[in-house]
Amino acid sequence: MYAVAMLEPGEHWLSLKCGKTEFGELVELPGIVPAPYLARAHWIAFQSENAVSQTELQLLLTRAYSMVLSKLPKKTQTVLASRKPRRKLRRDRKTAARRRRTKKC
Repeated sequence: MYAVAMLEPGEHWLSLKCGKTEFGELVELPGIVPAPYLARAHWIAFQSENAVSQTELQLLLTRAYSMVLSKLPKKTQTVLASRKPRRKLRRDRKTAARRRRTKKC
């Protein structure tokens, strides 16, 4: 898990993991606070969507994902890297099922 989005209105809009040095710098910015219960693991929480720019948010999310991915076992990393998007996978399954049905007839 590298980020948590809140589905209902509350104190925080989004929380994500960051590095130790980034954590100290980011919590000093207005609109960014240590994430409740996860601050000791260097998580930050955005109080609103306007706390950082869209570009910076995308960069922070990419870094958080990379950080968490790098700590996973190599086998899991390989599986995630080679994984197809779910939409295509479902279509492939449906297509294969149709092919099997038409061959039986």
